Amino acid sequence: MTYLERLNPWCIVRLLPNMQNQIVARFRRRSDAEAHLQVLRRLIPSAKFTIIFDVGLEQKDLTALK
Repeated sequence: MTYLERLNPWCIVRLLPNMQNQIVARFRRRSDAEAHLQVLRRLIPSAKFTIIFDVGLEQKDLTALK
């Protein structure tokens, strides 16, 4: 995870078939993400979106948990 991605932990994710997902946008504040999500839902009503907080565990961090 890059430094810029760590600065913007709130993500809007588009949910795709077969348990796939795509990060659409990143934000510093949840309120900004919620406002953008409302616009996306109006523009693309057939798509499914959600907001997540991306903690960004890196691969080296995951090995320490084992």
